[in-house]
Amino acid sequence: MPAKRYTFPAITLHWLMAVLLIGLFGLGLYMSDLPLSPDKLMFYSWHKWAGVSAFLLVLLRLAWRVGHPPPPLPEAMPRWQQAASHGLHHLLYLLMVAIPLTGWLMSSAKGFQTVYFGIVPLPDLLGKNKELGELLEDIHSALNFGLAGLVVAHVIAALKHHLVDRDDVLSRMLPLRQRYR
Repeated sequence: MPAKRYTFPAITLHWLMAVLLIGLFGLGLYMSDLPLSPDKLMFYSWHKWAGVSAFLLVLLRLAWRVGHPPPPLPEAMPRWQQAASHGLHHLLYLLMVAIPLTGWLMSSAKGFQTVYFGIVPLPDLLGKNKELGELLEDIHSALNFGLAGLVVAHVIAALKHHLVDRDDVLSRMLPLRQRYR
């Protein structure tokens, strides 16, 4: 019999990623308009560290999900909603991988090496190229706003299921709601 809830590691990774992505988005908005200063450089370093962490966590999430499929959606849910749910989740995962990669590519093209937590230098993925760096910055920004829109849709859908449909779609991802297997 399939589980009715997500596993504890899946729930933990989901909420950790949610907090991290909201923080990254907010920091990205804040730091991009700052004048060049030591504080701006510090915020960019923090943003990169958190971005690398988010990338590693999404890879962990994907690896976990391969061996631990999510609980099935309610049988009463219309097929189009099930398809929309699966499509939205695929897009969320795609963007959670693409956004840190475009950030890393952008940093490389702009000539700023990413050094994880100021200790582990990551290899540049591209040679320095100002025009390409600016293009990648635009792509990185557009993907982030796309992800923000999908997250809003995800939250609205979860709340609709909880408040209108009164099914267990939201509760199966809430922490500390029930005992875990």
